[in-house]
Amino acid sequence: MPSRGNQKFLFQNAMSVDVEDYFHASALSAASPRDIWDKMPSRVEASTTRTLTLFADANVKATFFVLGCVARHHPHLVREIAQAGHEIASHGFMHHRVGELSPDDFYRDISDTRKLLEDIAGQPVLGYRAPNFSINAKTWWAYEVLAKAGYRYSSSVNPVPHDHYGVPSAPRQPFRPGADGIVELPLTSLLVGNRRFHASGGGYFRLLPYFLYQGVLRHIIQADERPAHFYFHPWEIDPGQPRLKVEARSRFRHYVNLSAMEGKLRQLLRNFAWARVDAVYAREISAETGRNDCMEWKAA
Repeated sequence: MPSRGNQKFLFQNAMSVDVEDYFHASALSAASPRDIWDKMPSRVEASTTRTLTLFADANVKATFFVLGCVARHHPHLVREIAQAGHEIASHGFMHHRVGELSPDDFYRDISDTRKLLEDIAGQPVLGYRAPNFSINAKTWWAYEVLAKAGYRYSSSVNPVPHDHYGVPSAPRQPFRPGADGIVELPLTSLLVGNRRFHASGGGYFRLLPYFLYQGVLRHIIQADERPAHFYFHPWEIDPGQPRLKVEARSRFRHYVNLSAMEGKLRQLLRNFAWARVDAVYAREISAETGRNDCMEWKAA
């Protein structure tokens, strides 16, 4: 294991991006229902291109969990991501929470998205991230469906308490959810005593001062002696996006500190080593070796 004296190179950490437009975000759903998405001004191409520039400047490769509806409207964007050396993974087709779909509908959703992404990108799609981290005890059946649809890993569990998502009793490290061939790669969390706190990016990263987040992330990597797993959305580096009228809590969650996000990301990319999800967790994803490396765990 590398020396702890050089924290940047302690591990290659997993960097991931959920490719969705600003109006796909659940916090804005009251003002942007699915039936008007096609009528709303899209900004995902510009914000994702800026994301690619950030990664190119830092010489970082990442995993992009792409919505099928984004890929359908912007196939050239998916090709650009793949040609830059990033991993293409699935975020489902229309940003449905898993529990909004029946198992049959979920299978069609993830199968159609996987086929579309593979046809456009020309590379296999191994990974899936549920919108809003919506795999939980009630939707544990989703892992069997993911295996049936040919996926090899999921990154759909945030093992923290939250009002919209979370499986706070789940392992904080990669685990086997019981479906043959599938490994779950949970997002990074901070353990303080018996309490867990979100530490993997998104709105929490925008909210916290960078020096504080950096210190927390270094502590987690050192304490867990494992890579961290970070995520964000392209719309988070787009402070010029339209301000939709939603209730105060949702408005705060979506719009807080958008103008500071790009600068903070540049610092994060400099201060830690990052790589694609499939590279960081190659051993865990491998069907041959992963079974021995990850505990099996099922939600009660």
